[in-house]
Amino acid sequence: MDDDLDTILSAVGPRLHMFRQQRGITLADLATATGISISTLSRLESGQRRPNLELLLPLAKAHGVPLDELVGAPPTGDPRIHLRPITRHGRTVVPLTRRAGGVQAFKQVIPTSPHPQKPELQIHEGYEWLYVLNGGLRLLLGEQDLVLSPGEAAEFDTRVPHWFGSAGREPVEFLCLFGRQGERAHLRARPQAK
Repeated sequence: MDDDLDTILSAVGPRLHMFRQQRGITLADLATATGISISTLSRLESGQRRPNLELLLPLAKAHGVPLDELVGAPPTGDPRIHLRPITRHGRTVVPLTRRAGGVQAFKQVIPTSPHPQKPELQIHEGYEWLYVLNGGLRLLLGEQDLVLSPGEAAEFDTRVPHWFGSAGREPVEFLCLFGRQGERAHLRARPQAK
């Protein structure tokens, strides 16, 4: 048992380094985000310091990964995925991606509102792809005002002013893929056999 624990703990340093490299951040950035000194972070990554829960919890939060993924814990055999919904401004967002960096996937549910929603267009770096599951999704994109129905998709550069919300009297449920600038969703389809 001690050998297994030592093996897991000795692999934590390289995993911490990998997560930091994937996110493209420096030790100084990570120190600011976690409150852990640069020297401690460096010693953790190099394996010169043994990780403990007090250090691992803020690192897991900063990298946006569960603690068991951060330490590379062996799988438990439980195939269930434990998604943790986040509710902000009445919208429910369920992260579907468990790794930091790259294209991120989310399921979103936007309820209807008894008061008309005042759209506030926003811009930011990145590229977004939306696929409507249920309800109607109103998408304001630059000068365009679109309503997407179930089964419809849209993709756009997020540097274009945009906003989306429920288009009808029922909540809208949709999937969202978001990537940093230059990362786009590519769909490949085979032609139908005749």
